[in-house]
Amino acid sequence: MSTRRTFLAAAGTGAAALVVGAPSLHAIGFEPTLAPGKHELPALPYSFDALEPHIDAQTMQIHHDKHHLAYVNGLNKAEEELAKARATEDYSLIQHWSKQAAFHGGGHWLHSMFWKIMGAPGKQGGGEPTGDLLAAINDGFGSFSAFKKQFSAAAAAVEGSGWALLHYRHDDGRLIVMQAENQHKLSSWGTTPILGLDVWEHAYYLKYQNKRPDYVAAWWNVVNWNAVAANLASLRR
Repeated sequence: MSTRRTFLAAAGTGAAALVVGAPSLHAIGFEPTLAPGKHELPALPYSFDALEPHIDAQTMQIHHDKHHLAYVNGLNKAEEELAKARATEDYSLIQHWSKQAAFHGGGHWLHSMFWKIMGAPGKQGGGEPTGDLLAAINDGFGSFSAFKKQFSAAAAAVEGSGWALLHYRHDDGRLIVMQAENQHKLSSWGTTPILGLDVWEHAYYLKYQNKRPDYVAAWWNVVNWNAVAANLASLRR
């Protein structure tokens, strides 16, 4: 079975909407599983304080251990209920559980990617991309500076809670910036996120309060461009 089919089987109805058409999704987000309702919280790839002073340790601990875990549990519950619906042929709550799968599945996948594309400032995080990733950014946006300004503006302008995302578009191989409300609304088909910034308040409020643009500006200091480049390379294979 291909990686894409494996992921779709794992994600149920919801998270797949974010990532249709991608050949190497497990390399970017969470590892796929064929067993519905068996998703697990991935370990954080660094210590809670690794992104200081730009993202504080308390926020990272709550964000990972509480919020991400809630998405994992929510996705597992939704998949279990959808399995019950198939077994009993009772689809009276199909709309509810489909929405829950989309919401929690999107949250699980995007957070799994989010942890991976950040690193310790000055060591793994910060600076600017190089190589093929920089070439793709220049091709899509004209320059890295133009991309950074557009992405920052998109992040600051997300209405309510959601994400700013750099997507790889499979039809033409170009990079595009998009927003996602919550973690599934306004999602695109035929694209895969390779970089994402969580702008839900729980991602920044302890340190930045309501100053989302300050959080966005600080976040650039922890972006792990090597990880983003690896995401892009995995989709171009």
